[in-house]
Amino acid sequence: MFKHQVLGTLAAMALLGFELNAQDIHVSVKGHDRNNGTAAKPVATLEAARDRVRSYKNKNGLPRGGMKVVIHKGTYDLSSTFVLSEADAGDKDAPVVWAAAAGDTVSITGGKTIQPGKFSLVKDKKILDRLEAPARGKVLQADLRAEGIKDLGRHRQYGHALPVVPATLELFFNGEPMTLSRYPNSGAMKIGKVTDKGSVPRIGDKSNRGPIFAYTDDRHKKWAGQKNIWIQGTMNYGYADDYNSIEYIDTITGQVKLHKPHLYGVAAGRDYQEYVAINILEELDSPGEWFVDDATGMLYFWPPTPMKGSLVQVSILEDPIIALEGTKHVQLKGLTVEAGRGIGIYVERSHYTLIAGCTVRNVGTSGIFMGQGARLLDETTSVDDYVGEPMSRQVGSLQNHIYSNTAWNRNAGSNNGVLSCDVYNTGSGGIYISGGDKKTLTPGNSYAKNCRIHNYTRRNKFTWAGIRVDGCGNKVSHNEIFNSDWHGIFVHGNEHVFEYNHIHDVTLNSNDTSPWYIGRNPSDRGNVVRYNYLDNCGNANRMTMGIYCDDSSADVYVYGNVFNNMKTDHGVLFSNTGWHLVMRNNIVINPISHTAVNSAHYYTWAAAQAVETFGKEGLLRKRLEKDIDFRSPPYSTKYPTLLPYLDVIQEDKEWEGMRSKGNLLEGNLIIGGPENPIKLLGGQYAQMDGRNNWVTKEDPGFVDMKNKNFNLKPDAKAFRMIPGFEPVPFDKMGIYKDEYRK
Repeated sequence: MFKHQVLGTLAAMALLGFELNAQDIHVSVKGHDRNNGTAAKPVATLEAARDRVRSYKNKNGLPRGGMKVVIHKGTYDLSSTFVLSEADAGDKDAPVVWAAAAGDTVSITGGKTIQPGKFSLVKDKKILDRLEAPARGKVLQADLRAEGIKDLGRHRQYGHALPVVPATLELFFNGEPMTLSRYPNSGAMKIGKVTDKGSVPRIGDKSNRGPIFAYTDDRHKKWAGQKNIWIQGTMNYGYADDYNSIEYIDTITGQVKLHKPHLYGVAAGRDYQEYVAINILEELDSPGEWFVDDATGMLYFWPPTPMKGSLVQVSILEDPIIALEGTKHVQLKGLTVEAGRGIGIYVERSHYTLIAGCTVRNVGTSGIFMGQGARLLDETTSVDDYVGEPMSRQVGSLQNHIYSNTAWNRNAGSNNGVLSCDVYNTGSGGIYISGGDKKTLTPGNSYAKNCRIHNYTRRNKFTWAGIRVDGCGNKVSHNEIFNSDWHGIFVHGNEHVFEYNHIHDVTLNSNDTSPWYIGRNPSDRGNVVRYNYLDNCGNANRMTMGIYCDDSSADVYVYGNVFNNMKTDHGVLFSNTGWHLVMRNNIVINPISHTAVNSAHYYTWAAAQAVETFGKEGLLRKRLEKDIDFRSPPYSTKYPTLLPYLDVIQEDKEWEGMRSKGNLLEGNLIIGGPENPIKLLGGQYAQMDGRNNWVTKEDPGFVDMKNKNFNLKPDAKAFRMIPGFEPVPFDKMGIYKDEYRK
């Protein structure tokens, strides 16, 4: 008995000794949660590792240098959000680090892996008869219910000014998203003659009437009578997407009726008024397409490469895959987070968190998302009469909520960073940075740095940019953003800095969009856009801009950037009645339009909206007087030039804010484009002064213009032609090598 007691005491002391000295907890797919978490005896789950860290901290406090959870190679499928909270916090000099083991690939998913052997050729004659001849003998099937997957999700309407909703089940093959069966396989179908544009929620029409329009492709006849067919497209304006379902197809009249209205009502005639049809078994006719039968749970898939040895994943989790909520000094390093229906990594009420060297991909909404979203409380409301409340862990109606509450502090926290991450194949934007407080102008000091973001609008289109920013005093630097029809960066708030980013091949197939956007709030001030490289952005056949300072924007400083091959017909810098917009010391190469365009839109196309905008209950008055108080500190002291904005010129008719002022194009190097780099639209109140700009057709002294090396030689002619022109650090723009990017 005594011998057994001694041995038991020694074993307990050994375990206690491990707890007192351990700084690393190990996780392995080969581990077991009853293990103590050493390298020799790892635990199997992230939750067990979290429990070990909490237990150690509670007994011993944080060791010097902090603690590390080492996650070894493998795939960790989660059935619920992995949450790190206040109980999991580190300290300034002792962070808690969750990291992939050196050299290991670690995938944390919100889905389930299906073994290739679970797929077999489709043999059911009823199914084969519905497939096109080339697909027969190519399409495979797998029974999702037999794999324990019963929640297939549901299709819901989403789009511009509608809630961002989690995706239905999606399929990923060898790390790439596959295409839900669609027609056509490329391009889109034009909207035909509109019989009934449907109700128009944007103007308060609450009749909820779906539109009726003619189809222009006879392929619709094949789908008549089928249920759960969806369309996606730009149904009126080229910046407003919609994902909507078909109520019926009338093959006699050649018309389609949709279940729900589009925000602006449906229209036809513009080249961007088009759509694709989605979720149709008969259109599973090319490699990479798939379809799920909701009634049977059968997944049909035409794999683009052989199945043997391939990785097949489906998404299940609608909540974030990882959530950092209320924590401090926690770091995620080297992880791949993927295959969820909602957000990849969510951050709320947290401080000094770091997400570094991670890959976030193949998620249904946003990749990395700081701050709360919002819940729509009244589905009969739209943009201007929106009713909602903040909501955690979902994007939801964030766009409408922040439009109605522009000083909303989304409780992201502060000093949170995303460093050297790859974010791509996301449904609703790449990275959303938030922090600080717009009302008090307290800086958040959060940042996205050295990240590569691309293919970030698989589902939602307009407004869900590669990087979106709000709050106050945050930074976006050294990122590469590319491959999107829509925005690169979308901005709310004050005192943000955007520097050394490389944005290219964005806004390729959209209208009234831009690589960098801010708008409709003159209190969003102090934003700096410097030392960025924008290349091959825009569409010459659409209304696109470079730096878009939309309705009533103010105090944006554009300095030292390089703009090359900008296919932006509305200028490199565009504004509707902006104040104090300064573009200085930039290099503009081969623009198709003017470098700076300013519109006096309150005296032209927006004249009828002036009272609604500036009047007693006006949109801008609310944003200046209620969301913040621009006549009192900190705004009155920080931005004194804003004080006359609402001064009356003519009672109930005209205000100072209707007239542009303080805009300047100065000291820029412009190669190509119109001889006069400034274009004013709408009369005398479209103001933009120009000074010391050199417009030329010649090489101004680049190191290698042909091969896009836009560094200027020390003896470049540009320095002689533009007084005070400073060298632009072109070679420092974009991604750089660090410990995460070798």
